[in-house]
Amino acid sequence: MSKIPDSTKIQSIDLRVRDMKTSIDFYCRQMGFREIERNDNTVLLSSNGSFPYLFKLVEDKKAPVRIKGTTGLYHIAILFPNRKELARVFLRLFNDGVKFRGFSDHLVSEAIYLDDPDGNGIELYVDKPKETWVWKNGEVVMDSLPLDLSLITNELTDKDDRIGIHPDTFLGHIHLNVSDLRKAEEFYNEIIKMKISNYSYPGAKFFAAGDYHHHIGTNTWQTNKKIKRNENSLGMISFTIKIPDADFLKQLAEKSKESGYEIIKQEDKSISVKDMDGNVVNINSD
Repeated sequence: MSKIPDSTKIQSIDLRVRDMKTSIDFYCRQMGFREIERNDNTVLLSSNGSFPYLFKLVEDKKAPVRIKGTTGLYHIAILFPNRKELARVFLRLFNDGVKFRGFSDHLVSEAIYLDDPDGNGIELYVDKPKETWVWKNGEVVMDSLPLDLSLITNELTDKDDRIGIHPDTFLGHIHLNVSDLRKAEEFYNEIIKMKISNYSYPGAKFFAAGDYHHHIGTNTWQTNKKIKRNENSLGMISFTIKIPDADFLKQLAEKSKESGYEIIKQEDKSISVKDMDGNVVNINSD
């Protein structure tokens, strides 16, 4: 297979939610995302109110709660264009009484953690300048150090307390709870062809296209292999990777089939494949 394009990115995530009204209040009123389209039990959201969507929310009031310790979503990482725009959303959430799970300086980025109404992990983050990232022996150096929040909040010097989110806000990466790091490497490195960007962080492996710190994070920190996942539970239904190369996509589909991965759907410019733990990964070239 050819090299994965450097411009590959995480395009969107589909989430099964308990109550649409509650989820819309969180993602739109509190976070600031805008509604693009609404059909029956489904709502599409983006940062600018236009396609492509970043979040697809699908309401299912009878869906079971995801059991702790099962494989699946660890967190969705929302990337802001700068500290100022991260501060704007953080302070709005803080002033609204939202509880946060943590604040970290990862050396390559600065991150704030919380949960959505259904318990899905959310990371709000901004990248540090690439020239400050340190690479050793082929991997980017990352850590989880205490974050000085004043570095973020001091950036917000204007009086603009608009309700939206900056239109250049995207999904920076997806982080997964996995059953086996070697199997995760087989799928995301050997099949998807993302390079291993960090392999020495305890209990985790990170994968990226180009020179980014990571587009996919995987860990076994909370995974209990004895507990079987329920694919119909609340939380992630699927996520989408955009790989802007139709020929690469065809090669990827062939390699997936040869390696025994289940192809759920295949079209000219998109495929949907289940990874090593049954997560549905949509890959398109549009």
